[in-house]
Amino acid sequence: MVLMSQTSPSHGIRTEILQSKSGYTSLFSGANNTNAFRHRTSTVAFPWNSSRSSQNMHVDAIGEKVRRGNKVIVAASPPTEDAVVATEPLTKEDLVGYLASGCKPRENWRIGTEHEKFGFDLKTLRPMTYEQIAHLLNAISERFGWDKVMEGDNIIGLQQGKQSISLEPGGQFELSGAPLETLHQTCAEVNSHLYQVKAVAEEMGIGFIGIGFQPKWERKDIPVMPKGRYEIMRNYMPKVGSLGLDMMFRTCTVQVNLDFSSEADMIRKFRAGLALQPIATALFANSPFTEGKPNGYLSMRSQIWTDTDNNRSGMLPFVFDDSFGFEQYVEYALDVPMYFVYRKKEYIDCAGLSFRDFLAGKLPSIPGEYPTLNDWENHLTTIFPEVRLKRYLEMRGADGGPWRRLCALPAFWVGILYDDISLQNVLDMTADWTQGERQMLRNKVPVTGLKTPFRDGLLKHVAEEVLQFAKDGLERRGYKETGFLNEVAEVVRTGLTPAEKLLELYHGKWGQNVDPVFEELLY
Repeated sequence: MVLMSQTSPSHGIRTEILQSKSGYTSLFSGANNTNAFRHRTSTVAFPWNSSRSSQNMHVDAIGEKVRRGNKVIVAASPPTEDAVVATEPLTKEDLVGYLASGCKPRENWRIGTEHEKFGFDLKTLRPMTYEQIAHLLNAISERFGWDKVMEGDNIIGLQQGKQSISLEPGGQFELSGAPLETLHQTCAEVNSHLYQVKAVAEEMGIGFIGIGFQPKWERKDIPVMPKGRYEIMRNYMPKVGSLGLDMMFRTCTVQVNLDFSSEADMIRKFRAGLALQPIATALFANSPFTEGKPNGYLSMRSQIWTDTDNNRSGMLPFVFDDSFGFEQYVEYALDVPMYFVYRKKEYIDCAGLSFRDFLAGKLPSIPGEYPTLNDWENHLTTIFPEVRLKRYLEMRGADGGPWRRLCALPAFWVGILYDDISLQNVLDMTADWTQGERQMLRNKVPVTGLKTPFRDGLLKHVAEEVLQFAKDGLERRGYKETGFLNEVAEVVRTGLTPAEKLLELYHGKWGQNVDPVFEELLY
């Protein structure tokens, strides 16, 4: 789960006029040109700006950026700082224009990778406590020059350039990577991060495991991070699903964030991403254990999303409607219940309330107040479908795993979505898949993986074709990136998901003891 992405590769965009599918024209601009919204806001500071001066403007707008020695302390870390001062109420057209402002020419497309991992005590295998996490973050900051991110007196993350380290609700340690041009850069970033984390963690007797679901410990054993918005979510989740708290505290994912050039390009990539997401779930399925025993799933993480909060998750059938575009996604997002509004360094509980009412100035929690573009961005990060639209697209279907698979996931999607021929091949292949078939795959893959029956064969046979599309797409990019697919090529060749290999070990040489998984998947 990701409540804020630092990986938005949204820089260097030209100012353009977009003719939307709904018929009206909306002006949008890149990260270094905010004129598009100036008719409605007096200050616009987007945190994904590529220029350092813009990043400073963003932090200064909310107040404290304190320098101590050579270290920067960034005070208060909401998902997006309350840095926009509205002079007129926003309209739906503004919200559409915000999404459209992510469009950028191909030469400015980037790759943003995020991954989460579980920290644990090497002797006891117990989850890291917040005190250990705080020590780890402080030490990484001091040793490797990261800026600290604070919430009150608590350190809750780190920033360095366009990278950030953040904490998920149960202390899952997340790297949100910088927007990068090649998969070589992406994998180098992952390796550098793991080196830094291990250099400090090993001295503390802490290890990190790459897996999709906490394999051993009960929910009551997981520490709660001191972040305001997580308390709101923790109270709300049990009201809307039976597994939301497990999602918050016991899951880890890897995802990639990718760009689009236009509304039409976004639609094509969104549809391809949704259709193929169950295949990605199967290729990266890596969460077969719960509380020390097999749980009956290959991807328990994926299964958990089916009963977390169906108002904000799922396969989004409307994306395949002829009318789909930025405006239709806005209509959907307006009706997804809110979690919170951030004002004056405080989280105001708005759980279950309507952003549509907020847009009209009728939000009961803050009556008479209107949302800013930052409120809209924050709201978009609380929507959790299999593919998520912000100013870029997020592929969200994969379990966390060992470092080679952290490089393979972006390779898989870049080879398909950043190559016109491969993307068209996928769209042609999936054009006659029905909503029922797509949903069937979403439901069954967490249990049966690549062995899921599909039409006259198995999902494995579809995955073979899709993997070839990905390889061909990477070849045509010309960066010699196809080697990053080796890890998933083996999964496709054998038809055995990573989870099935773990289950073989569990029933074989591990003697039905889950503890060795902490060594098997140790970073």
